[in-house]
Amino acid sequence: MVRLSRNPRDLSFPAVEHATPEGLLAIGGDLQPARLLEAYRHGIFPWYNEDQPILWWSPDPRTVLFPERLHISRSLKRSLRPGCFRVTFDQCFETIVRHCAGPRPQYPEGGTWITAAMIEAYTTLHQEGYAHSVETWQGDQLVGGLYGVAIGCAFFAESMFTKVDDASKVGLVALVRQLRAWNFRIIDCQQSSPHVLRLGAEEIPRCFYIEHVANAVTLPGRLGRWHFDGDQA
Repeated sequence: MVRLSRNPRDLSFPAVEHATPEGLLAIGGDLQPARLLEAYRHGIFPWYNEDQPILWWSPDPRTVLFPERLHISRSLKRSLRPGCFRVTFDQCFETIVRHCAGPRPQYPEGGTWITAAMIEAYTTLHQEGYAHSVETWQGDQLVGGLYGVAIGCAFFAESMFTKVDDASKVGLVALVRQLRAWNFRIIDCQQSSPHVLRLGAEEIPRCFYIEHVANAVTLPGRLGRWHFDGDQA
């Protein structure tokens, strides 16, 4: 297991091929923006509990959603009708992250992998124009959302939450449609779940995933606050 330096001048990660069969690649380091961006550019992300050091992962296979392969079920189409939900970008980033933080069923004692340090780090990335939130509303009530990191034409989804059936799915569909219009090439879902697979996500070998990401992150992106095309919110 490789232990990362906390030296801000040393942002290097080991090659992803050195990850364990479970995908664990490295331990330690910090969550400074430059290190997080370097990690994402190489298909690596942090994931750890409050009582652990920072753990860095690169699973194989990797679950991704190519924007042009989005699948919308008949039942979800009903929730996408005008008047059911309203979706915005970057209206309340930190609120979205805190909702995603929990409580979660897999953490029965109230724990979460979205620690206070993670919230601070990703909020900083948002302030620098790299991290973005999607909010789903019913009237003035926030009922779902998600957040992630964008580099070039790659979007790295981190987490989502919902308070109303289909709210997070509607937000994700709106995001994918907009990313497709902006010529984004790949959405990283990190790990598989029935939720994202039903929307068209698929598992691909890590080596292919790394190739897709390496190409996408070099393309001109959209740094700064996001709006949907035609949305003046």
